[in-house]
Amino acid sequence: MRFLKFVLPLFCLYTISCKDSTPNQEIRSQVDILASHIDTTIHPGDDFFEYANGGWLKKNPIPSSENGWGIFNLVADENYQRIKKISEDASAMHGKEGSAAQQIGDFFFSGMDSVGIETLDISPLQSTLSKIDSIRNTDQLIELVSWMQENGASPLYDMYIGQDLMNSDKNRLYLSQGGLGLPDRDYYFNTDTRTKTIRDEYLKHIQTMLSLLGADSTKAKADSKAIMNLETTMASIHKKLEDLRDPYANYHKMSVASFEKLTGKLKWAEVFKGFKVEIDSIIVGQPAFFTKINSMLGSAPLADWKSYLKWHLVSSFSPYLSSRFDKEHFHFYSEIVRGAKEQRPRWKRVLDAQENALGDALGQLFVKEYFPDKTKKRYEDLVAKIVDAYRVHIQKLDWMTDSTKQKAIVKLNSITRKIGYPNKWKDYSNMKISRNNYCQNIIAANSWSFQYEFAKLSKPVDRSEWGMTPQTYNAYYNPSNNEIVLPAAIFTAPGYSDEEVDDAVIYGYVGASTIGHELTHGFDDQGRQFDEKGNLKNWWSKADEMNFNKRADLLVKQFNMYTVLDSLHPNGSATLGENIADLGGVVIALDDFKKTKQFKEGKRIAGLTPIQRYFMGYAYGWMQTRRPEMLASQLLTDVHAPIFLRVIAPMSNCDDWYHAFQVKPNHKQYKDSVSRVRIW
Repeated sequence: MRFLKFVLPLFCLYTISCKDSTPNQEIRSQVDILASHIDTTIHPGDDFFEYANGGWLKKNPIPSSENGWGIFNLVADENYQRIKKISEDASAMHGKEGSAAQQIGDFFFSGMDSVGIETLDISPLQSTLSKIDSIRNTDQLIELVSWMQENGASPLYDMYIGQDLMNSDKNRLYLSQGGLGLPDRDYYFNTDTRTKTIRDEYLKHIQTMLSLLGADSTKAKADSKAIMNLETTMASIHKKLEDLRDPYANYHKMSVASFEKLTGKLKWAEVFKGFKVEIDSIIVGQPAFFTKINSMLGSAPLADWKSYLKWHLVSSFSPYLSSRFDKEHFHFYSEIVRGAKEQRPRWKRVLDAQENALGDALGQLFVKEYFPDKTKKRYEDLVAKIVDAYRVHIQKLDWMTDSTKQKAIVKLNSITRKIGYPNKWKDYSNMKISRNNYCQNIIAANSWSFQYEFAKLSKPVDRSEWGMTPQTYNAYYNPSNNEIVLPAAIFTAPGYSDEEVDDAVIYGYVGASTIGHELTHGFDDQGRQFDEKGNLKNWWSKADEMNFNKRADLLVKQFNMYTVLDSLHPNGSATLGENIADLGGVVIALDDFKKTKQFKEGKRIAGLTPIQRYFMGYAYGWMQTRRPEMLASQLLTDVHAPIFLRVIAPMSNCDDWYHAFQVKPNHKQYKDSVSRVRIW
């Protein structure tokens, strides 16, 4: 995955769109898309990220409504405008009940009806709050937890439906650690000033939210401390981010009966009966976490748990309630934690929620307008060529034995390539969406999604399903399906038609950072542990595994040594998969680019050689800056390294980059040939 978390299940997202324009405007794209972004005061060997992108970043400061700014936002803004028009047109149509037009239009209308939302205030949640108040025992508490899980909140733990890692033909229920209100377990324990401040503000935030629900100041203060104590105890048993990357250590298959013996207070048989599903076995990610929760249910006062449920209910739905809840939610999670200065426009926030609720319905309209067949064909061909280059590259590896190479090639040949959009779409016709209750629409969409996922337990695995919509600016590799999924939106640069962008840029921007990157996820520290059928199975020889780990450890150490925000460091172990994928993508796509006519002719465009444009195209794909608060949060919560390092690090390990930009030992990014990390 390019952007988000690569912790099982392996998915992530952002949004982008393409822009129709007059073809063959080559000079405009050659200048604007690369050359005008260069910071000429910096040598590429000292800081390639700033050299390639610094000119643009200096002219485009982060808007006050954002926690970062760059290419992700540019392409998202194009996409927002298109989806906004689709939504406004649908809202004016008053389509047939259950139709995509009705659902899209009414959802958008309800989200934009700020007067109606203010009038409703907390009423969409009032019946659930009353039920929490009426809880008299642990059984009733668990019943409310189950309702919240089904309708979009996740107190106590997380659950999802996914393919069995050991048998990818079967869908299973996964249960994993969760239940926290802060972004990650380390927020509860780190002692640096930044994290301690966030922890103090979090306590104030809970207290404010409980006061908004009607608690007096004394009770709100006491309850906020009780909630913090519960969450801190939960966090103490959470595995760290890097420890979640071991699929074997986070896979514990057991029967419902045996799990209930370990965690009887959680009443799993009753919970699953309430979900109207028959489950014979489940996969538990972290059993120790659940035994701790079970113990806490027997020791912590029931009143504290009731306050905890109220807090997680209102926190989950605050963005869809009246402004007093919405603004307080923004204040803590966006302003304090991530550094935003003001809220984004309501229409953008509503479109984000609509994408989560009705993404496939929007996707059908999106691809019809903005992803022509000729563009799809270009990238199908590009994927095929990069796969061919990968095959040759594997054969030439000097650290892997022939028998393991053959198995790697079998896996590579078996990777399913999903490009552009799915062949079949989700049917939302049973989702009840109205024009007059935004929060209730969110709950209805959450409930529909929950039922949709749980229905998979009684069906064969549908390997044709997509985990992203076509309008998503991202891509992913799914190890259980052994597939790469490349949505339509990932292929285009903001403001340019496909015909305007030369091959060098396309190979760097799409070939390296997306196609080669996602293919390499099949062979990173996690992906390599799955076979060609998507099963968790070791197909490596002992010697080859040792060689891989030795090389991967060098990349871990390289990232651990980088400094962010003066004193912080990336987590090289947690970010290893993405860092391997970045490096592999750059090297593999370059192999194929060297076969192109543009590379062979060697003509300069806007003063840049073809190979310089290739590396610049890769850097262009990461033209982004972030606020210090967002960077600090990312270091604790994300398996992706800070964006500037995702340019600097793979360049410093790539021999051709040194030759392309005349990088010498006196330059800051220089690594001697022996120290350069070479994996795929």
